[in-house]
Amino acid sequence: MAVVEGSEPFHLWVVRVSWEDSVVHRIRFARTGEGGPVPSLLRQYLQGNPVDLSVLKSPAAEGDSVRAAIYRAVRDVGYGETATYGEIAHRVGTSPRVVGQAMAHNPTPLVIPCHRITAVRGLGGFSPDIEIKVRLLAMEAKGVVGRREKPPAG
Repeated sequence: MAVVEGSEPFHLWVVRVSWEDSVVHRIRFARTGEGGPVPSLLRQYLQGNPVDLSVLKSPAAEGDSVRAAIYRAVRDVGYGETATYGEIAHRVGTSPRVVGQAMAHNPTPLVIPCHRITAVRGLGGFSPDIEIKVRLLAMEAKGVVGRREKPPAG
């Protein structure tokens, strides 16, 4: 299959995705999008459904580099959870500043959920707009509460 490009709305933003099968090559937040398909799990996630995106792969998390190790550690932070730059740095054996730099250069946000990584005091950063991080964290918090409130099946 060839690389496909598509977009999905998220509040006032459009999430532009370049992907192939279960491999997501790039995700960017923009004000406009060209339409086209995005992976079904990403579409569901952006519509507020608590889905597990771990089946989607990011080439950025492969290899032996420090940045790839940081991305793998960030992928371990679950839906509705957060970790600090310092906690990720401790897990990988680097500094919080290096983690922050890796988050700023993350080619596949959402697949590598950098929005879940916060500063000790406050949210930290998010490109292109901190409001996206606020909305993603709020959406996930709502999804976690929704899962807890559902009665057991059976």
